[in-house]
Amino acid sequence: MTYCVGLRLNRGLVFMSDTRTNAGVDNVSVFRKMYTWERPDERCITILSAGNLATTQSVMSVLEERTKAPGDRAPSILEAPTMFQAARQVGEQLREVIQENSMSGQEADSSFHATLILGGQIKGGEPTLFMIYPEGNFIEASYDTPFFQIGETKYGKPILVRAYDPEMSFAEAIKLLLVSFDSTIKANLSVGLPLDLRIYERDSFRRGYQQRIDADDPYYQTISRGWGEALKAAFYSLPSYTMER
Repeated sequence: MTYCVGLRLNRGLVFMSDTRTNAGVDNVSVFRKMYTWERPDERCITILSAGNLATTQSVMSVLEERTKAPGDRAPSILEAPTMFQAARQVGEQLREVIQENSMSGQEADSSFHATLILGGQIKGGEPTLFMIYPEGNFIEASYDTPFFQIGETKYGKPILVRAYDPEMSFAEAIKLLLVSFDSTIKANLSVGLPLDLRIYERDSFRRGYQQRIDADDPYYQTISRGWGEALKAAFYSLPSYTMER
């Protein structure tokens, strides 16, 4: 399992992903789940992946090859005219890889499933996010759905729902995501550090701030301890239940 989040703000996009993959408690590895392509001053596109590792790596390898290979190996996400068309290309490639590895050859076997978050901006359009499903179809972020999660989503969602504000700064968004990830990591052993972070600033059309956050990162430790203490303080500040009515 994994946990990845793409968050849309008025000032741009924020992406965060864990790096843990496991096939049992005694076989844990670290793999990157965040990939970025850019053509400076024209486009910047990031993909987060969750699901079968062989499937996601195969999809990313094909997408990478098409950005470097001769023109007859199109389509390339670096040539897509819009983010919608880029999402269509990625969705088609994901579906094709799953079907190729499926035992039936027609219907995608769930053991090969993967889900992706695609986000970025192409000149002439707005920064946006898409959630791409194993079948190759997708949905786009909106005012009502300003962020997407994939993987182990349930533990980190409440803090996002309660605290998200489209006007928040990148620094505030990073803090919000770290609380969400810390809650998930403490509740599920299949999600773990280090975490990959990337920011895309609206109309920059290039890679923004990025960082890999390790377990001993001072800020992460401060957030982890502080959130736990704040929850306890909030709990004990609430009025006690009385059995006498």
